Amino acid sequence: MTLARTAWWVVVYNLGVILWGAYVRATGSGAGCGAHWPLCDGRIVPRSLGVATLIEYSHRLTSGLALVSVVLLWLWVRRTVPAGHPARRGALMSVIFMLLEAAVGAGLVLFELVADNASMARALFMAVHLTNTFLLVAWMTLTAWWLSGGDAVALSRRPGRSATAAGVLAAVVVVGVSGAIAALGDTLFPSRTLADALAADLSPTSHLLIRLRMLHPAFAVATAVLLVAVSPLLAGWAVDPRATRLARAVAGLAITQVVAGVVNVVLLAPVWLQLVHLLLADLLWIALVLLCAVALPRTSHEAAQTVALTSSPRPARS
Repeated sequence: MTLARTAWWVVVYNLGVILWGAYVRATGSGAGCGAHWPLCDGRIVPRSLGVATLIEYSHRLTSGLALVSVVLLWLWVRRTVPAGHPARRGALMSVIFMLLEAAVGAGLVLFELVADNASMARALFMAVHLTNTFLLVAWMTLTAWWLSGGDAVALSRRPGRSATAAGVLAAVVVVGVSGAIAALGDTLFPSRTLADALAADLSPTSHLLIRLRMLHPAFAVATAVLLVAVSPLLAGWAVDPRATRLARAVAGLAITQVVAGVVNVVLLAPVWLQLVHLLLADLLWIALVLLCAVALPRTSHEAAQTVALTSSPRPARS
């Protein structure tokens, strides 16, 4: 398997780990190993494997393999890709953000911000967790993109374009954070009917996590409109012919996310639909990261050098 294809498989595997982590939260299984990390109930292999323990323990095992995958990818990139290639930085940043991801996950467990904990500290940890996850996925995606021959990104020479790209990326992160908090509220304070849920959202006596749920739909719709409007502009700045397809993917996924969000609200956020909603969010994020990357390429001379590095010699394909 080539290095580039392996890098894409690392992205796919880590998306699976992210979804399983959401399943841990949605099922209230975060305390399945007690307040122990990285051990489970103080053991490498827990003595009793109840449902919650099995879910949490399997998440820890798959998360450990995710860390191993990015470290091995980084070592492979360092061994085979020449100095100056952007994939070297991308692989290193993937390792750094994966370590941060593990640290945040450990903090959730050690500070007991799991299961039925409804504190704002947990909400803040969830916001940090989601932001770090998005940055991790971005670096893994860019690493795979650069190993596949994608051009390096130039930011300082195009401040206006860079600010536009940063703005839409930040907007999606904000929507993701509000979505993570809304999902936490749905998990901790489930409603029997849609009318009960809406009444709880509007009640000044409801828990803050419930009242914060209202922000997510507003942010999501506004950001979807922004993405539909801005994605053709980003594609117009690119010389890569794939930019148009990426722009369509961003717009299509943004609209699909809004529809999925409406269905999620109507059905009172069933676990399976929460996972679908999160997967769509991750795919939208990946498409947007790639669109911004092709909209901000290096100059022609630098691009030619990057192509030369990725095409000759061929140590990256082993």
